[in-house]
Amino acid sequence: MLSDALVILGAAGIVIPVFARFRITPIIGFILIGVAVGPFGLGSLVERVPWLYYVTISDREALAPFADFGIVLLLFAIGLELSFNRLWEMRRLVFGLGALELLIIGASLAAFLGVAGSMSLAGALAVGFALAFSSTAIVLPISGTRTPVGRAALSMLLFEDIMIVPIIFILGALAPNAADEGWSGLAETLWQGALVVGVLLVAGRFALPRLFAQAARTKNPELFLAASLLVVIGASLATALVGLSPIVGALIAGLLIAETEYHTEVELIMEPFKGLALGVFLITVGMSINLAEIAASFGAFAAAVVGVLVFKAVVTGILLRLMGARRGTAAETGVLMASPSETTLIVLAAATSALVVDTETARFWQTVTAIGLTITPLLARLGAMLARRVDGAPAAPLEDDAAERTIIVGGGRVGRLVADMMQAHGKPYVMIDTDPDLVTAAIRDGYRATFGDAARGDALARLGVETAPAVVLTMDQPVLAQRLVTKLRQTYPDLLIVARARDPDHAAALYRAGASHAVPETLEASLQLSEAVLVEIGVAMGPVIASIHAKRDEYREQLERDGGLSEKPKLRSSRMAEGT
Repeated sequence: MLSDALVILGAAGIVIPVFARFRITPIIGFILIGVAVGPFGLGSLVERVPWLYYVTISDREALAPFADFGIVLLLFAIGLELSFNRLWEMRRLVFGLGALELLIIGASLAAFLGVAGSMSLAGALAVGFALAFSSTAIVLPISGTRTPVGRAALSMLLFEDIMIVPIIFILGALAPNAADEGWSGLAETLWQGALVVGVLLVAGRFALPRLFAQAARTKNPELFLAASLLVVIGASLATALVGLSPIVGALIAGLLIAETEYHTEVELIMEPFKGLALGVFLITVGMSINLAEIAASFGAFAAAVVGVLVFKAVVTGILLRLMGARRGTAAETGVLMASPSETTLIVLAAATSALVVDTETARFWQTVTAIGLTITPLLARLGAMLARRVDGAPAAPLEDDAAERTIIVGGGRVGRLVADMMQAHGKPYVMIDTDPDLVTAAIRDGYRATFGDAARGDALARLGVETAPAVVLTMDQPVLAQRLVTKLRQTYPDLLIVARARDPDHAAALYRAGASHAVPETLEASLQLSEAVLVEIGVAMGPVIASIHAKRDEYREQLERDGGLSEKPKLRSSRMAEGT
């Protein structure tokens, strides 16, 4: 076990940096590592070279639970990016496009295999529908869920995930000498599953906000992580116990948390676990590839892979065009969804157990599936190139991601006042704070707020800091503000950073750290006092406001000089302001 863990962690430590350096998706790297360290690679030499035992993985089945957990975490992360409203808006795509895609491709492939091969009707249906599935684990990390391609892929993949259990039960009912237990078992699973899903939806809406609020109040990341794992594992087990796929429970858990103000922090804290677990899954895919077997029957494997890919791409693209998608979106999505899936391996295993498909046939199509999974990132690039050739321009992001919004760090009285001014002038914003009570109260009062720690991880990146017009730091924590300004300036050199300062000395320190503007509370209080008294003793409002602005500029220039700034950098947002 320890040697397997060493291989996996070593692969993660080597693959991700190396492939990132060459701008290649690590998906291919993990699969190639699986090929190299698996039983058909270096693992086949262990008996002759014993020390290779410590750098290979001989038992693929031992890693299966960890690989399955990666798929569960992926569906949980997908749920976090969705919401019930968004899912409802996608219902036409999920149950229209998704159903048509699976049924047409599955039935067509089954008909071809039944006519062209020597397979029984049940065997042809099993293989045909198994190949109709596409890979959730590989497609969605490539496409995302916020682009037209990602949205179309997600709708089809969601329907496929829903249909896993019915298809496996139907295979059991089609098995030789099968009685009616298969159909009755399906009916029992469906009503029990509906009951469990209903309980999860009702209980989750009341329990999850309270659970995460208590975890957030402790300011303990480990407890927050434990609460997140508790929810996803508990929901997955609940659906698995009644015969549904555990990924159904994971998706529901993600959807429920997405409705709370804690979804950003949960997504951030679960990201490393999801990435590593998916890496394990990809390694197991590579371990199933036998290069010697492929070389011996290269023509048959090549014909099967090309045939499945081309047919699925064409059918999916045509369906998307009929549903109103752009030509580029249809072409890119069709090519991306062309490969078989990790679910294909599950369905083939179930068909073999039910004696519907013989072992040799299942082994052939398992290898075809592994090859397809391996080349999916290459298909993604091919699809993107085809889309540009067809449309002449890449697909635009969806409208809900198009708007740039100011990020306000801190949900107290100062943060709320900044948000009020943003709303008054029609500017989009989002507030982030580590105090769950402040976040809950802000949401209740109509503010757009989310729970999260802006100083840790990539919380701000997930809120869109890369395209944000500005980041406003309103918290009364001088050291934290200075650290955050330094981090933001190093990562985003052109970002407009406006920070609240406790006094002139703190403002000078913020300028040295890289703040665009630092506003001392004492200075603003003095200026407001001066304005009030001058107006009340009879000075005209216009000259008073002009003098206040002049004095503010004078102090700001002095603070910049104290901070060691001889000349302020020209910022992206400053240029935007000049054109306003």
